[in-house]
Amino acid sequence: MEQMPDILIAALALAGPPLIAVYGTRMSARPAALSTNLLCQAMLLGLVALVLVLFNFGGRYSLSSIGFQAPDLGTLLWAAGMAAFFILALGPLLMRLPHWLGLSGFEATLSDLSRLPVWYLIIAVLIGGAAEEILYRGVALAILTSLLGDAYVAAAVIVLAFGLAHLPLWGPGPALTTVISGAALTVFFLWHGDLFANIIAHVATDFVGIVLGPLREALRRRE
Repeated sequence: MEQMPDILIAALALAGPPLIAVYGTRMSARPAALSTNLLCQAMLLGLVALVLVLFNFGGRYSLSSIGFQAPDLGTLLWAAGMAAFFILALGPLLMRLPHWLGLSGFEATLSDLSRLPVWYLIIAVLIGGAAEEILYRGVALAILTSLLGDAYVAAAVIVLAFGLAHLPLWGPGPALTTVISGAALTVFFLWHGDLFANIIAHVATDFVGIVLGPLREALRRRE
C-alpha cells in the first residue's frame, strides 16, 4: 500500500467536516431530519478513523506526537480551566459578537437543534468536539507544522479552516466567532500539548451551549 502524501491527509482532515456539514444541510430541510444527522455523525466518525489510519501508516507520525497520551491530573486541570474560560468569559462575548457586527447569530441553528432529541445532541457534542480536536488541533496541525516549518503559520491556517468548517451549519456570524474560539483552543494546545484536555474542554463547552441551552429554553416554553 502506497503512502498518501501528507498534504492530502491534512486536506482530508480540514475539508472533511465542512463537506459532511454541507451534505447534511442539503439533504435535510429545516428542522434537520434525525436520520440525516445520525448519518452525518457516522460519516464524521468514519472520517476520523480514516485520517488516523492514514496519519499513522508507515510510522511517519505517532499518536503521541499529536498529544494522545494517558489522561492525568494535569489533563483534568487544563480541561477544567479551559472550559471555565470558554463558558464563563469568552463564550458570552462571542454569543453577542454577530449581533454587534450586524450579522445573524446562533438562534436559528440552536432553534433547529432544540427540536432534536437530547440523546442525539449529546452524541453530536461528543463526536463533534472530539473529531474537531483530533482533525484540526491534532493531525492537520502536526502535518502543516512539519510541511511549513512554523507552528504559528500552521496554526493560522488551522484557525481559518476551523472557522470555515462551521459556515455551512451555523452561518457567517457564528462561523466568525469560531475563528476566535478556535484560535484560543489552538493557543492552549500549543501551550500544553495535551489533546485530551482540548477534547474534554471542547465537549464540555459545546454541551453547555448546544445541550443545556436549548434544554433550558424548551423547559421555559413549557412553563
